[in-house]
Amino acid sequence: MIKELLRNKVANNARWLIGSKIIQAVLGLVISMISARYLGPSNYGIINYAASIATFFWPIASLGFTNILVQEEVNNSDKEGKIFGTAMSLSLISSIFCIVGIFAFTSIANAGETVTIVVCMLYSIILIARVCEMIVYWFQAKLLAKYSSIISLVAYIAVSVYRIFLLVTNKSIYWFAVASCIDYFIIAIFSYCVYRKKGGQRLGFDWQIGKAMFSKSKHYIISSLMITIYTQIDKIMINQMMDDANVGFYSAAVACAGLFHFVFSALIDSFRPLIFEKMKSNDTDGFELNVKRLYSFIIYLCLAQCVCMTLFAKWIVLLLYGNDYAASINVLRLVVWFTTFSYLGSVRNVWILAKNQQKYLWFINLLGALSNVFMNYILITFMGIMGAALASIITQFFTNVVIGWIITPLRNNNRLMIQALNPKYILNILKKGADSEE
Repeated sequence: MIKELLRNKVANNARWLIGSKIIQAVLGLVISMISARYLGPSNYGIINYAASIATFFWPIASLGFTNILVQEEVNNSDKEGKIFGTAMSLSLISSIFCIVGIFAFTSIANAGETVTIVVCMLYSIILIARVCEMIVYWFQAKLLAKYSSIISLVAYIAVSVYRIFLLVTNKSIYWFAVASCIDYFIIAIFSYCVYRKKGGQRLGFDWQIGKAMFSKSKHYIISSLMITIYTQIDKIMINQMMDDANVGFYSAAVACAGLFHFVFSALIDSFRPLIFEKMKSNDTDGFELNVKRLYSFIIYLCLAQCVCMTLFAKWIVLLLYGNDYAASINVLRLVVWFTTFSYLGSVRNVWILAKNQQKYLWFINLLGALSNVFMNYILITFMGIMGAALASIITQFFTNVVIGWIITPLRNNNRLMIQALNPKYILNILKKGADSEE
């Protein structure tokens, strides 16, 4: 009975996550397409450059807490108010320092480019907004994605209306820079209201809890920063080595490659609490079974996505972004393949957290970041934005597959990944549910 109930909650959780993200993806696609056409490659490139800078600083602003909040809630639900309150308070302080850092960086790196500096500063407000939104992880831990999905959808619709208003009224690029901040703030406000209505504890602060969480999350700060470097440094380096327009072309290709990110994100988010619960109860077989099932879903869905986008890249780019972005077509054919290894890395990180092996993350991602910076410098110099795409593929494969065989304690995860190539795991879960036995 308990297994059946848990299985149903996981399935329902997944349906709400996927359903909400599908609608958001469709809205985002339409609005992004129209905005990119309206802004043009150069201004679109500036917006994406600003987004990369903000994303670069997010691991520091969040102090790595977003990686452990679900597990902390599952293991210490009686202290949930202090867990979330402490995480948000410490992260808010950190985000303020990060905004100052963004101003310092852009003032030096983009000296004399007033528009770029202002856009980056406006976009940096998103760090504070994302801190306030941390409460949504409570819904993940409780398998209550219904509520967080509805809230996210409402927020996304509101921001979409805002972006349409900007397009209709011919607003400047500065107005577009703050759009994403509004999204996160709306989610934060409504999430907290529902959190309290559903019995969530009043938010508090506990320094001892903060120190305990930081002892776990500190591994993720460096790790996430390194991940950010090898996922965002390409746009930053294209901006510095080429120009804003090429950032726009490259960003359009990356956006197309991530059209179905919501599917993979929802799958991972849905499996994460179940995997943690299996580990907590010392159900090794159930733990490994669900890791393999998650890997299997990711591998075969990624393969289907990559093949389709490689074949239809021309039609996808021209339909979504128009002739001004024709330079993005060949980039898409190449860059879409990096998503496979990226999502494999996301699953591996779930395994690492469940196994309490966070200490290896900083080393893994440090190697990935260093190799990506080096390869981007070399390949962008000789191949332009195609070189940036190739650098992403090589780095993701090296970081998320090869290193797993080099570090002995992680080899079991790689074995689960290889075993997941067997399609029986997909067929099994489709027939029996996420918690059934082989």
